Amino acid sequence: MRLWEHVVPEHRCGFDTYARQRGPMLKPIELCLVNRDHGVRDALARLLVALGPLNLGAEERNTVELVLAEVLNNILEHAYPGIGPLGTVRISVEARSNGLHISVLDDGAPMPDGQAPLGTAQDLNMGIPDLPEGGFGWFLIRDLAKDVQYRRVAGHNQLDLRLAIALPRNH
Repeated sequence: MRLWEHVVPEHRCGFDTYARQRGPMLKPIELCLVNRDHGVRDALARLLVALGPLNLGAEERNTVELVLAEVLNNILEHAYPGIGPLGTVRISVEARSNGLHISVLDDGAPMPDGQAPLGTAQDLNMGIPDLPEGGFGWFLIRDLAKDVQYRRVAGHNQLDLRLAIALPRNH
């Protein structure tokens, strides 16, 4: 079953683009994002559908959507700046006993100074017209995700994180 309509050929994506069964919780999800126009919105919609077997609550779905929207939009804006073609972005999600483990890989420009931003909280003690337009993304990512790690490997950016959601419930 193909999980993604905008999947590039496997030789360009770098790994198998089909889901494989690895346990009872959920098939691992591997998606490739190659569409700049509606790619992030489409990726998030496909991912939420693929996460359906986990029966996530609204708050958990919102957390997944918010964190990945920030990550993917940052990649579009900073790793692949401009209006040219979008390089491949690979998204891998696996449900484990301690949450959703997400890995996002891209071939774009590296993070400044070779590390992910700290994501400090913005000062919001000002009038609405004076509020900053950006600067909230990494704060939200780091606030909602655990074990956030960035590394540059062989010309690729890799961001790994864990969302402490979809945890087994004790009955």
